[in-house]
Amino acid sequence: MAAKRILMLVGDFAEDYEVMVPFQALLMVGHQVDAVCPGKEKGEKVKTAIHDFEGDQTYTEKRGHDFTLNATFQEVKASDYDALVVAGGRAPEYLRLDPEVLAVVRHFAEANKPLAAICHGAQLLAGAEVIEGRRVSAYPACAPEVRLAGGEYADIAIDAAETDGNLVTAPAWPAHPAWLAAFLKVLGTRITL
Repeated sequence: MAAKRILMLVGDFAEDYEVMVPFQALLMVGHQVDAVCPGKEKGEKVKTAIHDFEGDQTYTEKRGHDFTLNATFQEVKASDYDALVVAGGRAPEYLRLDPEVLAVVRHFAEANKPLAAICHGAQLLAGAEVIEGRRVSAYPACAPEVRLAGGEYADIAIDAAETDGNLVTAPAWPAHPAWLAAFLKVLGTRITL
């Protein structure tokens, strides 16, 4: 298996686990992962938020870690990458307002390259208008946006993942084992024991 070049879109107050775990796991299996944020350069940091499920009507949010970017958004070219990962949390809410970010997402969708989004990452997919006719999981509060963008909301368990062709989505960080395994399959990554 040849290592893949993966672009990861993050931003301030992206969900901590949804940035850190996929970034580290994809590196661990040998892929190159370039984490970028519009308006920030390589070496700068984004602040993350920790979302937890503590029995309230919605998730709770606490300050997470600082995550150091290892590439500069303005310098990357989507065509140089094999796949895209969109972290969840609050970052997708404002990243979807950036036309350059939307163009990056559209590139991966139109080129049928592997594309993964977790939790609120579906907001960015909806904003880029790339989920019409697709089955998409997301945090349940994003279900209306998935439907309004013409997608079919996959109401799956919090620890499950949904694969629709090149698109892998999941509702939240408890799904890391499922969506990372599904994404590795879509990437063509084989792990042997």
